[in-house]
Amino acid sequence: MTVTYYTATTLDGFIADPNDSLDWLMRQDLDEAGAQNYGAFIKDIGALVMGSTTYEWVLAHNERTGDAWSYPQPSWVMTSRELPVPDGADVRFAQGDVTDIIDAARAAAGDLGVWVVGGGDLAGQFADAGLLDEVVVSIAPVTLGAGRPILPRRLELKLVETAQNGAFVTARYEVDGVLKEDRP
Repeated sequence: MTVTYYTATTLDGFIADPNDSLDWLMRQDLDEAGAQNYGAFIKDIGALVMGSTTYEWVLAHNERTGDAWSYPQPSWVMTSRELPVPDGADVRFAQGDVTDIIDAARAAAGDLGVWVVGGGDLAGQFADAGLLDEVVVSIAPVTLGAGRPILPRRLELKLVETAQNGAFVTARYEVDGVLKEDRP
């Protein structure tokens, strides 16, 4: 089973602007059936792990759009705060190290994968623990200049696949591990 960080980023490497807005993302041209699309990805996901900022963004977005919780999979939210749970959602709150929840998330996922939804630091924590297997990213033709970085870690990645989907360049990478320091 694969632990995947599936996300979108701006060309300059941000997943959200300094105010945690994704407005830049929502106005991009995307083919729902195109390369590395969400529908195909989510079919192979059995559990999710997200940070509290991502969770709160999803809740606020759903409230604005009138959408219900869209994940039937068990979802872990890494937080030390008490947060609301949408009706019918299988949301589990956890705090501490990601190694404390990975066995439960993998067990819940069964033969399917685990999706590290966001943010970048949470994906970095999985990478730090050697638990992140791949990064799938859609790169938008937008620059923000500042914001939440996609993955604030030094990692070695191996490019496995690239494609175009609407306005996005998509790429799938295997995580090889921590970037080794160059030595003179």
